[in-house]
Amino acid sequence: MSEATERPAPDADAWADACAEDLAAEKARRREQYGTPPGSAAEELRKLFEAVTDKVAGLFDGPAGLSGMAAQGAVQQLISQAKSAVEPVIERNPQVFDHLAAAGGELLAAYRSAVEGHERRWTSDDERKRDEGPGPTEHIDLDD
Repeated sequence: MSEATERPAPDADAWADACAEDLAAEKARRREQYGTPPGSAAEELRKLFEAVTDKVAGLFDGPAGLSGMAAQGAVQQLISQAKSAVEPVIERNPQVFDHLAAAGGELLAAYRSAVEGHERRWTSDDERKRDEGPGPTEHIDLDD
């Protein structure tokens, strides 16, 4: 073979590299457009827990907060105990929270399906006519 017809050996990872670059660019575009996507259920639970503890701790801080060093100490102790109880569970079983979140989503979908069916029946014209009451009524004498 002459040098003119020889081609350099293709990079075996070129396709994988191009796909990875495209995926990174798409993720960056979506992050810019929609914001940061939610993490796993365990991460979201941890964020929720931290936000709640920060809010509760904030109630006891500053001049507008509830006063008393004893109350602040009790709240801090409660927060640290709750964290020490929750963190190991989240660390050992993060997949459990993903399953619970998925199950909650399925329950919500089932509830919506049931409610939508009832709403359609409640709002249909035939149902409204039936709810207006019976037709002509006959007089019932209760004195006899």
